[in-house]
Amino acid sequence: MKGATTIQERLWELRKDKGLNLEELSKQTGISKSALASYEANDYKEINHGNLVTLADFYEVSVDYLLCRTENREQANTPLMELHLTDEMVALLKSGRVNNRLLCEIATNDKFEQLMTDTEIYIDGHATSIFRSLYESLEEQRQLITRKYKQAENDYYSQTLLAAEVKEENFFCHVTHKTWDAILHDIRKVHEHDIDVTPDYSAAKKVALDIRKAIQSSGDYLGKVWAVIFNTLGLDFYKLPPDEQKILKKILSKSPNIKNSPFNFRRKGK
Repeated sequence: MKGATTIQERLWELRKDKGLNLEELSKQTGISKSALASYEANDYKEINHGNLVTLADFYEVSVDYLLCRTENREQANTPLMELHLTDEMVALLKSGRVNNRLLCEIATNDKFEQLMTDTEIYIDGHATSIFRSLYESLEEQRQLITRKYKQAENDYYSQTLLAAEVKEENFFCHVTHKTWDAILHDIRKVHEHDIDVTPDYSAAKKVALDIRKAIQSSGDYLGKVWAVIFNTLGLDFYKLPPDEQKILKKILSKSPNIKNSPFNFRRKGK
């Protein structure tokens, strides 16, 4: 779960949210298309003060948001007193121990208010007397029946009354659990195609297996390992000049993992 964290990412994200291409944005802001493209490019070009203000005004965000000094697009800095946050909560949010972006997604989910309402009802005991009255009434009826009819202890009607004796804690834990599950399901679905959230561990496993296979194969195994590593970077090790290959092999040969590998059949026996 990764939000836009660079000026380039934020400018690209804001433009896409507006549904504009660079040419359309240029016409509406008066900033050249080439300049706008350079602002969103990886080789970031510094934005002059005038264009920075123009873009912030156009997107209706603060300059601080564009400069990644705040996470908030719309909300101005709000005094903590208005948020009713305790010192402990503020310290937790600032500590980095929890994922604040995920926490925001949970709290802004459309089912979160229901979760909080049910939780508050249970914690404050608003329904305790009602549950107690229902429980005691049903149990009294069940006991009355079983005392009068000994054979009714385990019959259908007696067990029905027993099943209806739902305790307050069990009820609210069940209800809040269902709501919580629904919230998690919603958020996971939003991020199911998010590459940053779901790293491709199979790719990492493939690289490890390729390296293992390279070490086991005959020939220049140091060169083969470098070839696998460079392949993951989109480079061809074997197209490097011989002197550069030699330097890389020398570096790799210093690795104790390579030296002590059981697949390094070229080690001299002690």
